[in-house]
Amino acid sequence: MPSFIDALTSEQIDAVIGYLRSQCDDKRWARGELNLPRPLRTEKAFPESETVLTVGATTDHGPDWDTELAYERRLAVRDQLEVAIPFSSIQTTDTERATGIGDVAVGLKHVLFTGRSTIVSGFGEIVFPSGNSDRGLGSGVTTFGFFGAIGQILPGESFVQGQIGTDQPTSTQKSPRTFFWRAAGGRTWRQENGLGRQWSPMLEVVSEREFDQDARAKVDLVPQFQVSLNRRQHVRVNVGLQLPMSNTEGRSKQLVFYLMWDWFDGGFREGWK
Repeated sequence: MPSFIDALTSEQIDAVIGYLRSQCDDKRWARGELNLPRPLRTEKAFPESETVLTVGATTDHGPDWDTELAYERRLAVRDQLEVAIPFSSIQTTDTERATGIGDVAVGLKHVLFTGRSTIVSGFGEIVFPSGNSDRGLGSGVTTFGFFGAIGQILPGESFVQGQIGTDQPTSTQKSPRTFFWRAAGGRTWRQENGLGRQWSPMLEVVSEREFDQDARAKVDLVPQFQVSLNRRQHVRVNVGLQLPMSNTEGRSKQLVFYLMWDWFDGGFREGWK
């Protein structure tokens, strides 16, 4: 759709948006403003129809690569189906690497609450042992994951997002039970009164701890920067650095980035001019 920046004032555009919203009397739909920028590690509460390719690489010599292709499809008003396919390449010895598909996950997200500035969702998934555990590419056990997610709009184009959950394997002999939480905050700058490119720097905190009594929590800090690539804003990239802050033994810094295509808003090559 062409820009109306030169045809209408900001107040007139707001009036048009208000009229369009008045045509939908189903209050179960979450407001579009709650579709906040996607952090690198924290899952969003907003249901989407998009594809995301995420790549992480350790900064060590001979880096390990972790890649995930996530397909998300919105179902009706408040639900979203998600399928995540991981692919890894890890250094197993000084001269050998293990490369292949990891454990595939299938999950369902459901919006529990939505308001003018807040959205809360619940999520459940099954992670199948499709990766080769003998080569370090999978856990070797089916795992059930559950989490809650929240998104909150703050004044001045700022926002915070949070996630808290647990992973429960069917056998703790092969994989431990874990508890995790993640939080991200940031601010969005918009060009051309919101009709052009968007810039969203964010700071994220990621923590995970095994249920074992003697286990220590892993805490990482993830500064990052998301930017939309086209005028329609449905193709975006995010680049960040994951920095271990506690329980750092054997854990390296990781460069992480993703390419996101919100295909519900159009084809990948549409909306660039």
